[in-house]
Amino acid sequence: MDKDIKKIKAVLRNTLIIESSAVKEQISHIDDNHIKSVIMIINIIKNRGKIIIVGIGKSGFIARKISATFSSVGIPSVFVNLTELLHGDLGMISQNDLIFILSYSGESEELKGIATSLKAIGSKIIVMTGRPRSFLGRLADCVIMSSVKKEACPFNLVPTSSTTAMLAIGDAIALGVASINGFRKIDFARYHPGGNLGKKLTLKIKEIMHMGRNNPIIPERAKVKDALIVMTKTKLGAVSVVDERKKLVGYFTDGDLRRKLQIDDAILSKKIKEVMTKNPKTVTADILASDAAEILKKYNCDNLPVVDDKNRPIGIIDERDLISSGLM
Repeated sequence: MDKDIKKIKAVLRNTLIIESSAVKEQISHIDDNHIKSVIMIINIIKNRGKIIIVGIGKSGFIARKISATFSSVGIPSVFVNLTELLHGDLGMISQNDLIFILSYSGESEELKGIATSLKAIGSKIIVMTGRPRSFLGRLADCVIMSSVKKEACPFNLVPTSSTTAMLAIGDAIALGVASINGFRKIDFARYHPGGNLGKKLTLKIKEIMHMGRNNPIIPERAKVKDALIVMTKTKLGAVSVVDERKKLVGYFTDGDLRRKLQIDDAILSKKIKEVMTKNPKTVTADILASDAAEILKKYNCDNLPVVDDKNRPIGIIDERDLISSGLM
């Protein structure tokens, strides 16, 4: 069994070394064609054309993932099943579209037939292949080299390093287009409205903060025992302290209370302004909840007061709200 464990570990390690080397190898392949492919895609988008990505076998799976990456960064893209193209779906393609074909050998009979038909339609063709002088390479308007020295497979047969390299190149091209197009964080949020990604980019403090009766506030003239009553009532374990103008001057938490009790038995009868944290950290209602989560982590606190532009406490954000929103 020990021998098997060592063998498994060696295979895992060797596979990752070979595949990571194959990806790194692609850096030396970057040339004018890579730049040309980015420009071609940008022009197709400007002319409201589609990016159609095609592959067969293992390359087909990679083509589907690259298409998903394109879509994630706002590039109109669709993966099309080769069989469907062979049986009528060529009608969806026009001369305004760009076809991105993945084929390591560049000699797939099925793809050769489709590529010839696409050429007749007048569509632009980019081919990613390990053999630029192959049939598909010669037919293409732009050829992206993706050759690798060896597959991770011990027999150098199973597509492993080659498909990993294709995936990395596809991501690089997609991000190249996104960069030139000025893709922003807010654009990413627009295309990913659901799940944690959407929340991180769109959910704001004002949507989840505690307000009104659930926002614990006391005047600075109040005593610590009054603060304890307010904290207990709202169950947030903290209270904002304000002056006569309703502006935030301090903050007091149940953690502060526990620490003070250890050195002062009479703390409950003291005024809150004597023991509060002055000039506390605050957040505003319009910041992203994900940014607030980072602030809580940075300063190791459970909650923070939310203030308006006049430094008046209008709410409180609690760690539990961020956890329930999937942001912590």
